[in-house]
Amino acid sequence: MTSDPDLVDAARRLCDGLQALFDTAVQAVAQRCGNAGRLDPAALDAAQGVSYELAWASAELLAAQTVLQAPAAAGLDRALALLFATEAMRTVQGRLESVAIDADLDGAPLRAWAADPQWPALRRAAAGPAALTAAARALAAAESEIGPVTVSEEVAMARDAFRRFGAEVVAPLAAEIHAQDLTIPETILGPLREMGVFGLSIPQEYGGSAPGQHDDTAMMIAVTEALSEASLGAAGSLITRPEILSRALLAGGTAAQKQAFLPRIAAGEPLCAIAMTEPDHGSDVASLALKATRVAGGWRLDGAKTWCTFAGKAGLLMVVARTDPDKAAGYKGLSILLVEKPSTEDHAFDFQPEGGGRLRGKAIPTIGYRGMHSYELAFEDFFVPDSHVLGGEAGLGRGFYFNMAGMVGGRMQTSARATGVMRAALREALRYTQDRKVFGQPLITFPLTQSKLAHMAARLAACRQTAYAVGNRLEAADGRIEAAQIKLLACRSAELLTREALQLHGGMGYAEETPVSRYFVDARVLSIFEGAEETLALKVIARGLFEKALA
Repeated sequence: MTSDPDLVDAARRLCDGLQALFDTAVQAVAQRCGNAGRLDPAALDAAQGVSYELAWASAELLAAQTVLQAPAAAGLDRALALLFATEAMRTVQGRLESVAIDADLDGAPLRAWAADPQWPALRRAAAGPAALTAAARALAAAESEIGPVTVSEEVAMARDAFRRFGAEVVAPLAAEIHAQDLTIPETILGPLREMGVFGLSIPQEYGGSAPGQHDDTAMMIAVTEALSEASLGAAGSLITRPEILSRALLAGGTAAQKQAFLPRIAAGEPLCAIAMTEPDHGSDVASLALKATRVAGGWRLDGAKTWCTFAGKAGLLMVVARTDPDKAAGYKGLSILLVEKPSTEDHAFDFQPEGGGRLRGKAIPTIGYRGMHSYELAFEDFFVPDSHVLGGEAGLGRGFYFNMAGMVGGRMQTSARATGVMRAALREALRYTQDRKVFGQPLITFPLTQSKLAHMAARLAACRQTAYAVGNRLEAADGRIEAAQIKLLACRSAELLTREALQLHGGMGYAEETPVSRYFVDARVLSIFEGAEETLALKVIARGLFEKALA
């Protein structure tokens, strides 16, 4: 393993140079998409290709800079930091070349960057065959955390406790839940309620465990990662819905609503679901059409929602509905209604409340992420009282903003879910490649296997450290773009890493009895929910970068 102290300095200098080239490209594209200091929607749409590349480059640069900030002086952690940073810069270089060609920008500065003699020297030292072999050997012998992060003693204790719970309670049930397409049983939910998992984002004054003045994002990330390592579908995603709903309540709920709902959510009674996506609109929130019609004492809901995860087991739905009949109002015509319903483990339900109307739900069969189930919902003249409009009369038309208040935390949590799945997949890959013998020797002794494992570990370490770093920044700033960047990178990384883990298992990896097959199909959903990667890249990250460039 390389120990040249100048490597980190060289990597930082090269990364800073690439960041400067990236900033120049963003500025140029922003100017072309701008008109009088504002972004032009038609021009933005025309630039989707370069915008997508720039969004991805921004996420990769964020992670590379994070791991290079304070890498270990020597050893595996330092080697993985240099490996990821080098590979990220190589990828960003390619993206910027594509942007320069497609946007007709001057490519000479990028060629000059690539001609720096320290660039090929860094690639040989940090990502060459000798470095990969040394990293893989150290990885196989390591007993410490991959991608270590500094957390408080309280967070570390909680992380360890939930890891033990995941290993002892969740993991033994995960295969059956997936294979039989079961709903998460009370043997998992009951103890998690007692451990306070549903109140992590709720202030102590409302029965949760979050400090009153700020969110404990590190705690949320640590617990989510630990549960996701045991199983994404059977435990790792349980916190997301109460996270989103509680943040929306804290952002816009009336005092009475906070008192009525937050303590119950914190206790895990009721469980929650988010009804936002619609069959014809997907991530286009501004076009949502579920109709809410004002009647005496409340509202009547008519229309459909889809991909409402955990809607059967949930007793409380956060429903984004159109309370302004004028569709031209776009997202300003949306409000949030809180719908209470009976909890069921069935894959279909039909609820007809005393107030009138009907709510039907049917689980959507999926290739993975089983245990929670996503439902199609049909509201028919379903009555919701005025007391259940988030924010009351003042909350009408503000549903989009309240929902966005929850989505930043949801995206951070999804990043943690991704790192949890990656940890599980890497662990299985290491175990299998050490045990499995091919051509008379352990699979891990082959250079290609070592290369794969080193790259997997480097990606996990980078995503993990970046998730915690962004989480810490959220305490002091908005962080909307950074949360989207790490969500984008971590979720795609989970797909790549679980794919490699399955591949290293050969034919056994494709067998349902092998955990990596479940990790692979579970990981695929991560790039879709809490903001599909295309929407995040174009509408959140690229747009945010361009707006900053024009400011």
